[in-house]
Order: sequence, then C-alpha cells, then structure tokens
Amino acid sequence: MKYPGGIRKQANFNKQPSLNVANTYSNRGMSLEEDINATNEYYLELNKAIIHKKPTPIQIVKVHYPKRSAAVITEGYFQAKSTTDYNGVYNGKYIDFEAKETKNKTLFPLANIHEHQFRHMESILNHGGISFGIIRFTTHNETYFIKSEILLLYWKQMLKDGPKSIPYSIFQKEGWLIPFKYQARVDYLEIIDRLYF
Repeated sequence: MKYPGGIRKQANFNKQPSLNVANTYSNRGMSLEEDINATNEYYLELNKAIIHKKPTPIQIVKVHYPKRSAAVITEGYFQAKSTTDYNGVYNGKYIDFEAKETKNKTLFPLANIHEHQFRHMESILNHGGISFGIIRFTTHNETYFIKSEILLLYWKQMLKDGPKSIPYSIFQKEGWLIPFKYQARVDYLEIIDRLYF
C-alpha cells in the first residue's frame, strides 16, 4: 500500500495551487475527512505543512487472483489499534489530531473517540507536540478546533462517572470555529498560528 491514501503523488512546490471545482462552496456537503484531505493537499502544494491521514494497519489474510495482472483482497483484519487520524509537521512542530463528525445538535459523545486515542493525545502533549480535535456538528454546519487539553479534561471526568459527552456550548465557548474557505476548506493552521506561534 502506498502512503497516504493509497496514492503516491509528487508535490510540486514551485507551482501555485490550482483552482478547481472540487474546492468550491457547492461542495460543502462533503465529509469532514474529504475537506481536511483537500486542505492538507493545499497546504502541501504551498509547501506550508506536511500533514497526512494515517493509514489503518491491516493484516491481509486471503488474496484472490482473477487475472494474472489483478489481485483482489478477500479477507483482512485490523492489525492494531489506530492512534489519531492525522499527523505531520508544521513550523517545526509535530502536529497530531483527531477529526470527528456528529449529527447531534446539543453535544459531542465522548464514545466517538476511543480510550487509546485519548491516551495518544495525552502522550503527544507530554512530549511537546500540538494535539487537538476537529469536530464538525453537521446539523449546525459548523466545524470547531478544540484543544486536546479540553477533550482530555472531559474524558477524565467521564472516567470518574462524569458526563459521557461534551456540550455543544463548550465548543462555542472553549473551541474555535473554523470558517469554510474556498481553498483551505478547514483552515486549522490559521488557528494554530494564533494559539501556538
């Protein structure tokens, strides 16, 4: 498998990013993952940051060869627990974040993020990296940047029989709304610049 996203692509750091139909406001219904991937590709074209979606490690068990030149994977298993969705480097700092969508209007269920992912975020912070969540409330058509420190605070409260979710109002107060943009659809680096640099 090629990394990331199964496609090998050479970045041309000298050319200006192209404008295409995929980056217009008409595509706001796309998934958060698609929007972040497009944003990361834009950052890469500008030579602004190198951030990729992490592939989930899979153990291939059975392969069927219907033709000599083609192979079809017929059975495979997740090899290990994944960490967070995205990682990379920006402005000399390690960046690591989780991206989630919810249709819930009033809260974000903490069950959407697994325990090993919370522990991974905590480890990133302990080593001086920048860790955060990008959470999209699809019914409000709003995407928020929220520091891992806040996610971890609510997760630790949940472990002590506290609430099993984070209220939407906390994202409005403690998070940063990421406005949808023309090219960098989910321009989280703008928020990182304000918070960390």
